[in-house]
This record gives sequence, structure tokens and C-alpha cells, in this order.
Amino acid sequence: MNSHSIRETAAVALSLLDLTNLKDDCTEAQIDALCTRAQTPYGNSAAICIWPRFVAQARNILGTGHAVRIATVVNFPAGEMEVADVAAETREAIADGADEIDLVIPYRKLISGNEKAVTDMVRAVRAECTGPVLLKVIIETGELKEAALIRRASELAIEAGADFIKTSTGKVAVNATLEAADIMIRAIRESGRKVGFKPAGGIGSVADAALYLSLAETIMAPDWAMPSTFRFGASGLLDDILAVLSGTQSAPAAASSY
Repeated sequence: MNSHSIRETAAVALSLLDLTNLKDDCTEAQIDALCTRAQTPYGNSAAICIWPRFVAQARNILGTGHAVRIATVVNFPAGEMEVADVAAETREAIADGADEIDLVIPYRKLISGNEKAVTDMVRAVRAECTGPVLLKVIIETGELKEAALIRRASELAIEAGADFIKTSTGKVAVNATLEAADIMIRAIRESGRKVGFKPAGGIGSVADAALYLSLAETIMAPDWAMPSTFRFGASGLLDDILAVLSGTQSAPAAASSY
């Protein structure tokens, strides 16, 4: 595998970052700040990820150039809404200016053996994501827990039309893990489809990001990770990225191999 400096890793991570604010008490002022933070002196993050109620505001700030894409969440975080309601939520978000939809599957139904509920949900939202709108499907690996369920959720999401599969909402006790990522990326490879991967929750440093990038390269191919195939869902990662790129990180990590 290629060896990359920590600075190179930070630059890659920035380009793959979905800068996130999904706090329950998020405010309009925080969305203003998020849009500003996403446009750094070292380049832009791939996207911001925000609640649907803030999409129109973010579109007004970021304009129509799509230099920073706008992702939002539906059926979030519990995955328990009705299909028709989630489809309507998706339509409204896209009308407001969303470029990407991060959908939570009904993972509790999958745990109880109802695969059709997952397929029906993903297909319904896929049908709303026309044109360039991306669909990222959150399978909530920390709640599925078992490797076989994580694998099956990944397969179902891919078969139903996901553009990306995403580990987690960031709202449960266990979020992204390398073990779950390994299962999900292998499912992508074995599907033969062009589907991306998004780990989310608990990735707070460039060193953390490097581990996921290395895993993706090992399973897929060198330089497989790009904005169309890989994203990080994180709120705190940007701080460490900027510290590395500006040379102010207090304890630089060693070079990473990925």
C-alpha cells in the first residue's frame, strides 16, 4: 500500500468529509457557522449534513454552485416512520435544495426478520432521489450488532438502489467501527456495483480517518476513496484536519499507509 504523510491524509479526509450538525438543539446560527466552516483555506468539505428544517437556509447561503453539497437525513434517527411519510419528507428536502439524502432503514424490523420492510423503504426513497440526488442508506450497525445482519442489511440496501451505505446515525451507543466497515465494504465489492461507503460517528482525528481509508484501499483498490465513493460523517474531525493542515496539531501522528 502507499504511504501517505499525515498532511496528505488530512487533505484527503477534508475532501471526503460530510461536516455534520445533527444536534437536537441545532440553531439557524449554527447552520450559518457550519456553512462557513465547510469552506476552509485548504479546500471545501464534500458536504454538510443537517436536519431537513435547515436545508433551505443552507441552500441560500451556499448558493447553486454545489461546491459544498447539502446532505440531510430522513427517517432519522429511529428508523420507525411509515414509508409514505419518509417519501414525503424526502420530496420536501429535495425541493428545499438537498443534494443528498441519508436514510435510516427500519433496522428493528430487520432484526425481527422483516427484510421486505427494508427493501420497500429504500426503493421508495430511491424513487424520490431523481437526477443527481444521492441516496445514502444508514443501516445502524451498532444496533444490528451481528456480522450476518450487518452483511444482510448492506446487501438489501445495495440491491434496492443505495448510492452509499452508511454505518450509523451517531445517535446510538456504538457507531462506526472498523469491524462493521470491513463487512460493509466487502459487501460493496462483492455486489459488483458502484456503491460508496460512509462511516459515521466517533471518527474524531486524522489518525482515525487513516484507518478507514487504509481498510477501503485494502479491500477495494488504491485510491478508491473519492467523494463519489467514500465519505466521513463527522462533526469534530474538521478541527483535527485543520490543525494538521495548518501545522498546529500538538502531537502529529506518524505517516499512514493507505
